[in-house]
Amino acid sequence: MEIWINPECSKCRSALSILDAEQAQYTVRHYLEDPPTAPELIDVLARLGLDPWHIVRFGEPVAAELGLADWPRDATARPRWIEALAAHPALIQRPIITADDGTATVARTPEAVTSTLGRSA
Repeated sequence: MEIWINPECSKCRSALSILDAEQAQYTVRHYLEDPPTAPELIDVLARLGLDPWHIVRFGEPVAAELGLADWPRDATARPRWIEALAAHPALIQRPIITADDGTATVARTPEAVTSTLGRSA
């Protein structure tokens, strides 16, 4: 499995601690330094079963700069949202874990982290 993290994020550090305690095998991706591409975001969103606006950190300054709160949230707007996330990875909710079974989870709670462990075993 792979986990997208920002090392400055307490929820990311907590997720890593849980994975380590469970001796899970995973790869860390520092997504601010190694941003996902638009195709990678499309894949992760499909795995999450979410639309791009569902994983946006609207409290980030760049979200206000771009006026994301006012962007349309429909199928025709998806490419615009995905391009914004690819161009500004700080907008992406974290941590995101992609499990070996092809699913993904926005792992902001301990329960969400542990839910990936059973799928990835």
